[in-house]
Amino acid sequence: MTHYTNEKQAQVVIALLKAHGIRRVIASPGTTNMAFVASVQTDPFFEMYSAVDERSAAYMACGLAAETGEPVVISCTGATASRNYLPGLTEAFYRKLPILALTSTQIQAGVGQHVAQVIDRSTTSPDVVKLSVHLPVVHDVDQVWECEIKVNRAILELTRRGGGPAHINLPTTYSRDFTAKTLPEYRKINRWTADDDLPKLSGRVAVFVGAHNTFTDGETAAIERFCEVNDAVVFCDHSSGYYGKYRVQSALLGGQEWTNHSAIAPDTVIHIGEVSGDYETHKIPRKIVWRVNPDGEIRDSFRRLRHLFEMSEQRFFELYSQGEKASGTSYYETCRKLLEQKRSLVPDLPFSNLWIASQFASQVPTGSVVHFAILNSLRAWNFFDLPEGVRSASNTGGFGIDGCMSTLIGAALANPDKLFYLVIGDLAFFYDMNALGNRHLGNNVRILLVNNGKGTEFTQHNHAGSLLGNQAESFIAASGHFGEKSPELVKGYVEALGLEYLSFTAKAQSAAIAERLFGTEMRNAPMLVEAFVDSSDESEALEMIKNLQPTRSGGAKRRLKKAIGPAKFQALKRKLGK
Repeated sequence: MTHYTNEKQAQVVIALLKAHGIRRVIASPGTTNMAFVASVQTDPFFEMYSAVDERSAAYMACGLAAETGEPVVISCTGATASRNYLPGLTEAFYRKLPILALTSTQIQAGVGQHVAQVIDRSTTSPDVVKLSVHLPVVHDVDQVWECEIKVNRAILELTRRGGGPAHINLPTTYSRDFTAKTLPEYRKINRWTADDDLPKLSGRVAVFVGAHNTFTDGETAAIERFCEVNDAVVFCDHSSGYYGKYRVQSALLGGQEWTNHSAIAPDTVIHIGEVSGDYETHKIPRKIVWRVNPDGEIRDSFRRLRHLFEMSEQRFFELYSQGEKASGTSYYETCRKLLEQKRSLVPDLPFSNLWIASQFASQVPTGSVVHFAILNSLRAWNFFDLPEGVRSASNTGGFGIDGCMSTLIGAALANPDKLFYLVIGDLAFFYDMNALGNRHLGNNVRILLVNNGKGTEFTQHNHAGSLLGNQAESFIAASGHFGEKSPELVKGYVEALGLEYLSFTAKAQSAAIAERLFGTEMRNAPMLVEAFVDSSDESEALEMIKNLQPTRSGGAKRRLKKAIGPAKFQALKRKLGK
């Protein structure tokens, strides 16, 4: 009778071995690998062999893998058992044989603590395995996800780019519970190349573009054709760099806190690009994700990855655009219509980064480039479109606030005849302010500094810091530094460096500011415009724009939150699934 251990990390390994069709196991004796071995030996799917000597087991696996052309698992206990795999794995490495070394261990915390039979397996020689991963002991869904990713990575590496051995270090808690009759279903991830018989694409399809380098004309044309054939839409933000047809600036749609997104939810998301700062579009549900990138690496940003395509994006979109055009672009039209509806509901926001974005975004000169600092500035401006012909970017790679101004200055050096803008908050500005003293600073640089006197992100209505009230100010939000919104500090600094300085503190002053900031003529000095806003207005504006309703329900929700307090309000939202 089949029975399995109740140790979840072992269950993930067993289930994914079966999902990937890996059935041959050579087991060496021991207690630490008993949770795994005692489970697979009762499952008729697996073809089991025994080898007392781990050195011999690894070489047996070499012969078995070479003859069958299929992966072989070798399983051992703790102590020095795994060290005896090294000669055979070295052989497998140079012959590109698909052997998965499954070394069982006690918990990682025991390494270096003189715990009997615990050794350090965190590093291996470079010519022993192609990939080595260490699994956690599973206690929650995040650790299940970690196991799924790591086990899929190791299994896929066995046959990737010619193949070779891989290693999984599997911890055990020595559970004696083997009462599980079936295994939970864990997520199998497939890797494909252009030479494979590729999976079929069906249902509603959206392309999600993370931060991306400049698209070529060929890449843009391939995406446009793909959308026409598959009735697809392209979800973008200001770091995506895609400006072709079927583009939707989707943050305003995804960011609605009390909205059912089913009308625009895709069945399949095609994920391209790198790290995205568009937290809002991530909230639009999707069933599965296909990842496309030449690096072929697993990037499971949405925790829904099923298919990974190791090929260029252009090649992928061309391969999936072979058929006739769809009868229309109904999905794109649905998204555009809903986006227009939401934009028509945007009220007169409080004076804030969001209000400035709502007024200034459409005035950015065509042909210019805009950079956005992390995080509040990028999010605020992501709710609004920039004019056609304006390119944009943000430092979403490391996602730090420390170098966005330096990045802008470097970008502006590449084309001195083009205007380069930066929208930045006060903490990010003061972090990188020395960059303005660089002697290469170009006259084509224009900076919009939104000064709210703190890290306002940490006091926003939907941030955990808001639950602390004023207690979040001093240390979490770093309030009170840099002159506390001094009207003279930045002015004196930048003017001393030769920059033109302007400031405004109210909506009524914005028209004159915009006229100067967005004038297309090149001036004799770089420019900095400082907007002084209040942090509470920033939070209120964000709450308003994330709760756009055709009725006054948004106001009712704000009144409810004020009445019962932020903590109970957030708990109520979670209870209602909103």
